[in-house]
Amino acid sequence: MLHEIAAAVSIAIVGAAESPAPTPTPTPPVNPDLVTPGVVGFVATAFVAIAVILLVWDMMRRIRRGRVRADIREELDAEEQAARAVEATETDDDEVDAAGDGRDGGDERRPPQG
Repeated sequence: MLHEIAAAVSIAIVGAAESPAPTPTPTPPVNPDLVTPGVVGFVATAFVAIAVILLVWDMMRRIRRGRVRADIREELDAEEQAARAVEATETDDDEVDAAGDGRDGGDERRPPQG
């Protein structure tokens, strides 16, 4: 029984392999002037490449300029904040009552009179 099945399968495989394959039809020759970009395509591609390079260059310049301006703004803000802190400290030092007894801080060394 197995021999009969194997024989049938081999006949099917050999029969399929012997079937004729379709022959391809020849393609007509292609005119290279119609399928290549030519000078116009090269000029257009070069123009786009140069435009991209110039745009990237300009963008980098603007980013750099923005970073420098931000750094300068931060430095000025820090200096302004430091000046305010010094001014506030000087004002607070004049008004501080270190002993907490209602007298200003200048006569701490004198003994209380009383």
